[in-house]
Amino acid sequence: MKTEFSLAQLADPDIAEADKILRACVHCGFCTATCPTYVLLGDELDSPRGRIYLIKEMLEKDQTPTAEVVKHVDRCLSCLSCMTTCPSGVNYMHLVDQARVRIEQRYQRPLTERLLRQVLAFVLPNPQLFRTSMRLARLARPLAVFLPTPRPSATPGLIQRLKAMLALAPNRLPSPGPLPGSVFAALGKKRGRVALLQGCAQQVLAPRINQAAISLLTRHGIEVVLVRDEQCCGALTHHLGNDQDALARARANVAAWRKEAAGEGLDAILVTASGCGTVIKDYGYLLREDTAFAADAARVSALAKDITEYVAGLGLATTTRQDNIVVAYHSACSLQHGQKITGLPKELLSKNGFVVKDVPESHLCCGSAGTYNILQPELAGRLRDRKVANIASVKPDMIAAGNIGCMVQIASGTSVPVVHTIELLDWATGGSRPALNASS
Repeated sequence: MKTEFSLAQLADPDIAEADKILRACVHCGFCTATCPTYVLLGDELDSPRGRIYLIKEMLEKDQTPTAEVVKHVDRCLSCLSCMTTCPSGVNYMHLVDQARVRIEQRYQRPLTERLLRQVLAFVLPNPQLFRTSMRLARLARPLAVFLPTPRPSATPGLIQRLKAMLALAPNRLPSPGPLPGSVFAALGKKRGRVALLQGCAQQVLAPRINQAAISLLTRHGIEVVLVRDEQCCGALTHHLGNDQDALARARANVAAWRKEAAGEGLDAILVTASGCGTVIKDYGYLLREDTAFAADAARVSALAKDITEYVAGLGLATTTRQDNIVVAYHSACSLQHGQKITGLPKELLSKNGFVVKDVPESHLCCGSAGTYNILQPELAGRLRDRKVANIASVKPDMIAAGNIGCMVQIASGTSVPVVHTIELLDWATGGSRPALNASS
């Protein structure tokens, strides 16, 4: 794709990167076939190719984002299915991230939308505030029936978004998990030492996921530390276009993990929420221009691993065979498209006794996508229903996924138990049987 940035514009490292990305695009349109919003809406501007044209014009002409541009960029899930499909290697992720930042900085959203986005950016990364908000939402949920039915609109309104938030609130919250700074000793001969990302929403909604990871790791000789000064990974605010907040969190985490690694050492930084893992693996890129953090950020990105990547090298000792349990494996977008981890989780489950079934249209997003199921509830609901129907077609006993957002989204549309892959692996190797759903 031909670009027309000026030399002055190209002096900006972000614009130079955008120019490189845009020039890689050959207009082939392969991305449209695997883009969830294009599949649903059939609008070229709701495809990666269409959004690339919109973003190109906005950046080249240094324009203030228009309402039309914002509408189509906001509808993007950042599922990155297009990057898996693209034969030219277009890094759409970094391009749409730039667009979100430009929109956040220069576009004046309606007051109610600005306030909602600020509340989400403030509450979700803070486990204490998020826990309180979930309790309040649970109390308020019966009142949702009294909210007026919103008029059909291209952009969801506040009422529709509030209803979506209330619908996602769990019936009950589990007890909090272990505190930051906790260290879990290896059982038997020590084979390694890792940090385990504590997460934000996950530690409130399903602390059992990390508890299963700790159980499996320590049983296989790995010492696990929950780093004391760790923060939210920044993914939530990053995808809201709040670059300053996201980068500040990235720097804080790099500093915390650097200190831990310099102390007793770290073999890896393990992540059980693949949405977080995709961003942490991108810290090296995000902080590439920060001379104080660039080198350490790159090292953190190299240390970061999805939990399945790490346990695959442990030689899991299966003690409980589960040959009669059919598991539908939901491949989270952030795992299959963002981190290019596709077959490994299924192989681990199969080797440890589960009958694993591929889900039709597995490349399509479930509609969770961070805050997407709140900010774009109608599209998210359609994608969830499509995903749940595809899962039901394989008649599973359980659904396994590697991302808490997907687990909550899918569980809201099915009665089939939804569990994390690591919970099943822990169970198969001597741990407890998983609980029945993502919010129990």
